[in-house]
Amino acid sequence: MVTLTRIYTRGGDAGETSLGDGTRVAKFQLRVAAYGTTDETNGVIGVARLHTTGEADAMLARIQNDLFDLGADLCTPEDGRKAAGALRIVDSQVDRLEREIDAMNAQLAPLTSFILPGGSPAAAYLHLARTVCRRAERLMCELATAEPVSPVAIRYINRLSDHLFVLARHLNDNGANDVLWVPGGSR
Repeated sequence: MVTLTRIYTRGGDAGETSLGDGTRVAKFQLRVAAYGTTDETNGVIGVARLHTTGEADAMLARIQNDLFDLGADLCTPEDGRKAAGALRIVDSQVDRLEREIDAMNAQLAPLTSFILPGGSPAAAYLHLARTVCRRAERLMCELATAEPVSPVAIRYINRLSDHLFVLARHLNDNGANDVLWVPGGSR
């Protein structure tokens, strides 16, 4: 369990932060950018949840918790001094996303166009969360070219963007209220 008694420590005033294993790194370091962007994804999902109820809201609550797990995974390097026993994303979290995607997608008509972010407020925010999630994925993949990153964590973030897309369609009256791209439609 985490206990925070002080919110500010002044430890980052010189542009550095501590990773999960205590290593001090620059705040602009790629690992910090990757877990920071997962946190941004979580923040946008929090706004989307202001517009959801029921099972959709429950799915998003689980995802928000997973994103903290993912942040913990990313902030503790796999080859660092506290790698053993560190909290990591696991296959069952990816599997749950896939089951939820499949269940929602079964109710949707096939796509005939790309979808513009919009429709309901929840869907619009989920599309925004999806784009931030994709940025987190790009950062994680770039990090993985230089340092070890859990392949399960990368699978999770990849599947999450798919989940957010399908959930946005689901919340747009199963796609009936999706805003479709009309190529050249504004000429």
